[in-house]
Amino acid sequence: MLTHALVVKIVAKEDRAEDVAAFLAGALPMAEAETFTPVWFALRADATTFYIVDAFANEADRTRHLEGSIAAALMANADELLAVPPAIEPANVLASKVVG
Repeated sequence: MLTHALVVKIVAKEDRAEDVAAFLAGALPMAEAETFTPVWFALRADATTFYIVDAFANEADRTRHLEGSIAAALMANADELLAVPPAIEPANVLASKVVG
């Protein structure tokens, strides 16, 4: 059962929005490699606003994800790509449905 989640708001610099979109799309293989991350979405809300939403079975898995390759790659490129630092919000899953 998924009980823990993260909601990450990412705001790109206007001239780097397509680079952020490409970075997030390119992060899929890293997410797929994390067997402890069963749900991972990269979303675009508007021209410069993006979200990563993911869910985990427990706090340990959420922490592992935060210490993993996607977060490291995002933070390594944050100054160059982002207008503001990413807003990383832990959340509790109240209900979920994911169908492949």
